[in-house]
Amino acid sequence: MNPGTERTGEGRRAVILVSGGLDSTTVLAMARSQGYQCFTLSFDYGQRHRAELLAAERASAALGDVEHKVVTLNLDSIGGSALTDMAIAVPEEETPGIPITYVPARNTVFLSIALGWAEVLGASDIFIGVNAVDYSGYPDCRPEYIAAFETMANLATRAGVEGRKLTIHTPLMHLSKGEIIRAGTALGVDYALTVSCYQATEQGLACGKCDSCRLRREGFQQVGVTDPTRYRS
Repeated sequence: MNPGTERTGEGRRAVILVSGGLDSTTVLAMARSQGYQCFTLSFDYGQRHRAELLAAERASAALGDVEHKVVTLNLDSIGGSALTDMAIAVPEEETPGIPITYVPARNTVFLSIALGWAEVLGASDIFIGVNAVDYSGYPDCRPEYIAAFETMANLATRAGVEGRKLTIHTPLMHLSKGEIIRAGTALGVDYALTVSCYQATEQGLACGKCDSCRLRREGFQQVGVTDPTRYRS
């Protein structure tokens, strides 16, 4: 889907996955601009950067969601990621391959719960802010993964079996971070409300060193927009 403002979803319900970060907040603004009634969904999954949950609630309210829901999971019970295991340090330098900040099966779990809520709501659309350009190499952010999940969703649900096709929308998939910021700015997104840092403080102060902070900062530099991120120093 292109990030335009054509109101293709006029009056329709959609579930929007929101993390409180720059990307998902932009996706929410895009869905709203297209006329969708937005039901926003966040996860308290045992992540170390919990300030994002407050950011998700703030951004959802600011952008006019219909309802905001937080689902509690305990992905920290299985660990395996620097975001869910406090014993694993968040890298502050670029690392080759899939980084340790990858949370095993996270998007599969999140999309599955979003799928369930969409069925309950009678919604045929789910939006997620995955990106295959400026991202950290996560396997569950690729177009082929999203296509496979959408196929599964339409096989696994009553709605799909009865012919009400469910669509997974990824409007940021092929945009650079700068292009995402430009699109969001045009839609009135206040990025000061968002938190992207992998190890933000409880007050939402960013480290400025992790992969997510670097990508975010470079995006603002690309488009010449003032970075509203609050850093620790």
